[in-house]
Parts: sequence; C-alpha cells; structure tokens
Amino acid sequence: MNWFIAATKKYAVFSGRARRKEYWFFVLFNTLITWGLFIVQILVGFAMKEMGLVVGTLVTLYILAMIVPGLAVSSRRLHDIGRSAWWVLLSALPLIGPIIVLTFLVRDSDPLANKYGPNPKGPPGQAPAALPI
Repeated sequence: MNWFIAATKKYAVFSGRARRKEYWFFVLFNTLITWGLFIVQILVGFAMKEMGLVVGTLVTLYILAMIVPGLAVSSRRLHDIGRSAWWVLLSALPLIGPIIVLTFLVRDSDPLANKYGPNPKGPPGQAPAALPI
C-alpha cells in the first residue's frame, strides 16, 4: 500500500524513474480499489433503486482521478528502462500496442544511470533503496 501512496503523492511527476515494484503495486491497489468501489456502487445502487434514486458515479470519479497518476507512474516506469514516456501512446493501437507496452513495463530496470536519472534501486551490487516515503 505504501508504494501506491508514494506513486499517488507524485501524481504529476513525469520525470525521473519508477521501479517495477512501484508501478505494479500502484496497478494492484488501483485495481483493488476500483473493484471495491464498484461493489459498493452496486450495493448502494440496489438500495437507492429501491428508493427510486439512481447512483453510478463513484467508480467513474475514481477512475478520472487516477488518470494523471497512472500516466505519471507509467511514464516514470518507461524512463526506468530507458524509453521515452511517449511510448505509452502505443497502447492506443488495437491488440499489438498494449502487448508491446506491457513487455516494456515488465522489463527490469537499467542497472546504471540513464538520461532520466539514477537507478532507483541504487548502484549495482548494492541493496535496494528503502521505500520512498
């Protein structure tokens, strides 16, 4: 959860690098929260429907709020492997685009510093850096 909070705090930071751990924990908790809100929305929706009211914006508002943090952490993750953040646009291509971007996102970090900054894990052969909180 700390990695999700750390990524969310850097919601508009598109520079620098993000470890795989930061990116995938952000994706994991973002998915869990979305599904949790979806279930709550369904339960509340059934209750409100019985009273004649309509509800359906909870998940939509959360997803809209997470667009910028998601793009930012994706950009930093692509920077971590030495790719430009513009590669995230490739995911808009049907079928093959998301597969290519996914292969980039699962790759390990460049072991040395690149043009986007130093390795967030630290120098090669050293223990990984502590959680950035």
